Amino acid sequence: MNTMKVINVTKPFELSINDIPNYEIEKDDDVIIKVQYGGICGSDIGIYTGANSLAKYPIIIGHEFVGRVEKVGQAVKHVKVGDFVVSDIVNSCGHCYACRTGHHNVCKNLNVTGVHVNGGFAEYAKVRSENVYFVDTDKISEKTACLIEPYAVGVEINTRADVKAGDKVVVFGSGPAGLAAMQVAVARGAEVLITDVFDERLALAREMGATNAINVKEHSLHEAVAAFTENEGAHVVIDAVCSPQSILDALDIVAPSGRFVVLGTGATPSEIPQVAFTKKGINVFGTRLNNKRFPEVIELFEQGKVTPEKMITHTCKFTDIEKAFDVIKNEKNTVCKVLLEW
Repeated sequence: MNTMKVINVTKPFELSINDIPNYEIEKDDDVIIKVQYGGICGSDIGIYTGANSLAKYPIIIGHEFVGRVEKVGQAVKHVKVGDFVVSDIVNSCGHCYACRTGHHNVCKNLNVTGVHVNGGFAEYAKVRSENVYFVDTDKISEKTACLIEPYAVGVEINTRADVKAGDKVVVFGSGPAGLAAMQVAVARGAEVLITDVFDERLALAREMGATNAINVKEHSLHEAVAAFTENEGAHVVIDAVCSPQSILDALDIVAPSGRFVVLGTGATPSEIPQVAFTKKGINVFGTRLNNKRFPEVIELFEQGKVTPEKMITHTCKFTDIEKAFDVIKNEKNTVCKVLLEW
């Protein structure tokens, strides 16, 4: 029997590269992709460390992946064998309240590729055809296409908060999620102040278009936001740091009637007084994954309105996954997006 290699996390801190039988077409809407690149996300590391409270074990991790179509089911017409593609990761039921009201990314019966069902850190991935999107490699490079999924999260964040021209947006954290959200906001005409604790990451944020970038270890967040917003407070706060303290900081700097977007998947509670919400009449949005945002992202990439390629700082062979995790852990000041190559 033919086999393929996969990156498997059996439980926190237990990762291995195993051989499993090759995937076969079982359903008419199946698509099998020969994976070429995969991007490591913070949630992949969270699954490895046990910090991702939503994960199931054992799991083949990886949800940012691209490659060429190897096989398709009989009902698949929009892509063909040999096409370069990217796959969305949201697998919803289609009939629960969230799905019926147009929010399938928070489906009651949600299965996320690489979190609940086997993902793309493998020689091959099997996905359902409705999640597969063609990528024109004359317009988007194969490596850059790995960033489509993170930018889909960025579009979802901005859509949830209705970010528009004239908004003063504050983004906590200059990692991939924060940078993607920042660039989408700028593309929509907003001004963005982004924060971090590493000057190197802030320099990248400025290069990618941030209006302002401040090191919160060296400067007062409150004073910087006051100056940026002319004492109004942030119209929108996007928390890509996702710590118990960052939620409190966001509630402090958001403007009355402003919008606050929460991204975190951790289970550690924050102590938040009710008055923090009611005094300012703020709107708080939880956001998860993306709600069919890939076409919008592909258009942003093709039109050059964002520069995802600037995020890619390292590329490793997939067999060096643990080395890649170490780079992310130990070189936080300079690492941004690490890609695995098959």
